[in-house]
Amino acid sequence: MLKTLLLTFIIIVICVVLLCVKVLLKKGGRFPNTHIEGNKALAKKGIYCAKTEHRLQVQHKNLYDRLDNQTDKK
Repeated sequence: MLKTLLLTFIIIVICVVLLCVKVLLKKGGRFPNTHIEGNKALAKKGIYCAKTEHRLQVQHKNLYDRLDNQTDKK
């Protein structure tokens, strides 16, 4: 049991170190941006994350709302 836990811990430490090599060794190194909006190909296609899609839908006004705002201003 103890050997299994120790082996598991060692494997996890090795994995974390290997994932951090670029960040630790490169000057000004950062983890890659894996967010949807960080992908240029998806941005060209107009694909956004769920939060951005929701924000755009909330800001979007339909024809009735736009006409109603114009009549309020007069």
